[in-house]
Amino acid sequence: MTTDTPALEEANGADLLLIAQRALEDLKAQESVVLDVRELSSVMDWLIVASGTSSRHVKSLANNVIMRAKEQGVRPMGVEGERVGEWVLVDFGDVVVHVMQPAARSFYDLERLWSVQATEPESS
Repeated sequence: MTTDTPALEEANGADLLLIAQRALEDLKAQESVVLDVRELSSVMDWLIVASGTSSRHVKSLANNVIMRAKEQGVRPMGVEGERVGEWVLVDFGDVVVHVMQPAARSFYDLERLWSVQATEPESS
């Protein structure tokens, strides 16, 4: 059996990114944004922020990301926020997925937070 996406031992950040994006698109995530944070973080390469219309939609989106990744042999390192469904974080290491309700997304504004460019300290 051949697949478009490699299994865990071959998966890299770009593969995980594609898996997560497709899983979010499958269930109609809203305002999905991919941030390349390689220059800002040594912990992850990619950050995906997407919105769901309700707690049920947020939970379903996150669950679909997890299930699609597992189908390709990739398991998340951690998942937080599944019970409440206001903000669910799915951590794959190189790729971290945040699925949020619009109010939480607006309040925490992760896109702005992660777009801050590192600056050199001023010399006196």
